[in-house]
Amino acid sequence: MRHPKPHQLVLRAATGASILNSGLDKRGADEDTAMGLHGMAVGTYPFLDRVDPVTFARLLSAGEIALGTALLLPLVPNRLAGAGLTAFAAGLLGMYLRTPGMHRPRSLAPTPDGVPLSKDLWLLGAGLSLVLEDCRKD
Repeated sequence: MRHPKPHQLVLRAATGASILNSGLDKRGADEDTAMGLHGMAVGTYPFLDRVDPVTFARLLSAGEIALGTALLLPLVPNRLAGAGLTAFAAGLLGMYLRTPGMHRPRSLAPTPDGVPLSKDLWLLGAGLSLVLEDCRKD
């Protein structure tokens, strides 16, 4: 197993702490919050309509806590932590691209409402960086 290099630890700590905090904030979400999270997700991923909003919020919280923790633990290989981060970021960017009003017409540039989701592009870059760097031969 390769041990993470200092620059990888910094990348993992920054993304891991952010995602872990997000998951902890969603823990015990009230019904209104759960319905808001679920409604936004269903608008992009209709198959999630079959999941109860409170259950969805609990699963989202648990997933973010698990991913954030994996990124913060150097024992988890970069490739695995990076793959999880890449998948998570791809889902968030899917919401940005598919939700009306998040970006300007015929453009990827965000509207003011889309800025919070468009910023998730850095998560995709971080995840891919961990996966791809760990693939190279030293």
